[in-house]
Amino acid sequence: MASQASAKNITRSVSDPWNPVTSVPVTIYSFPSLEPRALESWSPRHLHLPLRRDILHLAVIYEGDMTRQGTASSKTRYMVHGSGRKLSAQKGSGRARRGDKKSPLLRGGGKSFGPHPRDFSTSLNRKVYDLAWRTALSYRYRRGELIVAQDGLELPLPNDFLQMVSAEVLGRELEDGFVRKYMKQILDGLSWGKAHGRTTFITGDRRPNLFTAMDVAGEDGRAMLLDDVDVKDLLETGRIVIERSALKEMVKNHQSDLISSVAVNGIRAKGPPIGQLILNAEDHSYNRSLKRACV
Repeated sequence: MASQASAKNITRSVSDPWNPVTSVPVTIYSFPSLEPRALESWSPRHLHLPLRRDILHLAVIYEGDMTRQGTASSKTRYMVHGSGRKLSAQKGSGRARRGDKKSPLLRGGGKSFGPHPRDFSTSLNRKVYDLAWRTALSYRYRRGELIVAQDGLELPLPNDFLQMVSAEVLGRELEDGFVRKYMKQILDGLSWGKAHGRTTFITGDRRPNLFTAMDVAGEDGRAMLLDDVDVKDLLETGRIVIERSALKEMVKNHQSDLISSVAVNGIRAKGPPIGQLILNAEDHSYNRSLKRACV
């Protein structure tokens, strides 16, 4: 559903001129009608990077190591409560030299070489991690699985249902059941449901209707705030539906490898621009060129 640049052959003749991609188009849709509302031009260094499985693997492992708690702990023989008196003689009893009752050889004693609190986190260069973010977005874009929606991404509920909810006619179970069925119909109609790989919605702020609907219809997808998203989340489900402002903020926060650390004449390069508007449907009553460009 997302617009993507035309894929060319990987190999080319030496005599052929080299014409690199200078920009890629991104269509901004309205939800849930998916009507094209605007067309933007983005830098290929943001949304058209080649697939690097090694970098994505490093980023996913790095995030997994950061989430490990490492709180497992056990007591050694010096931490277990008990007497330090030697239980049996050193020789003559025919038993092992176990020492006191806190010995690891006895039940209730300490544990030898047991786990202790530790930090499982690993290190990863920030530029490599930021490159992994844009590589994941580029992978989604090139496959047509990155859908950019207008700001304020929310699930519009029927007015009759909202009136009944405000009047407190329905119970909580009936409300959740209706929202679940209504959201499932929308996702199935767009081929975004469980049968097509599920969908991840990403917003800048919490949208009550959308987040509640995805909580009760979790088998078809999920809704996440921008601050809770990581590289693994961008790779898991069948497609990504993200707000325009959230996508810009995500790219802005993860382009350290594109920004020069050296200032020339007191000016530091800021990297390529993040999204430039080409066409906007709101400025035209009926823009045929926009509709043709978004197909």
